[in-house]
Amino acid sequence: PILKGKRIGVLANPTTIVGDKHLVDSLLNRGVNLIKAFGPEHGFRGNASAGIKVGDERDAATGIKIVSLYGKKRKPSAEDLADIDLMIFDVQDVGCRFYTYINVLRDVMEACAENNKPMLILDRPNPNRYLVDGPIMDMRLKSGIGQFPIPMAHGMTIGEFAQMINGEGWLPNGLKAD
Repeated sequence: PILKGKRIGVLANPTTIVGDKHLVDSLLNRGVNLIKAFGPEHGFRGNASAGIKVGDERDAATGIKIVSLYGKKRKPSAEDLADIDLMIFDVQDVGCRFYTYINVLRDVMEACAENNKPMLILDRPNPNRYLVDGPIMDMRLKSGIGQFPIPMAHGMTIGEFAQMINGEGWLPNGLKAD
């Protein structure tokens, strides 16, 4: 019901599964008005190696436009978000500081906050949910794979991490994602 009558964007990867189908395939089968998909590192369908830049493309299985957030840009533009009403973020994460999914989460949250677009985060389990370990990031050493003052293994789900991003004020200019 949350999706009914809305133009939907979805950030997804191969962990985005409902039963034995990709979330995008499931949404399209249910008649959801899926406008476009966004892909993180490794691409929307997971066919890119670690660290390899990914370009925009059309999904071979559905024909949906895929905007890469691991290529020329890391954050959706206002133009990317103009034709959607709601952004779904559905990526399972293992709770490790140097994995890039929490970075793209922050970037998508920032873009949605800047453009008044609500987000729906599908909060999949963290398989390492009880593991909180390692030193907290020294922010003087911030880099593309270390962007938050958290331990090496943080133990949170992607939804919990999104709440921390908002709660700790990690978006610029006091922004909070909805």
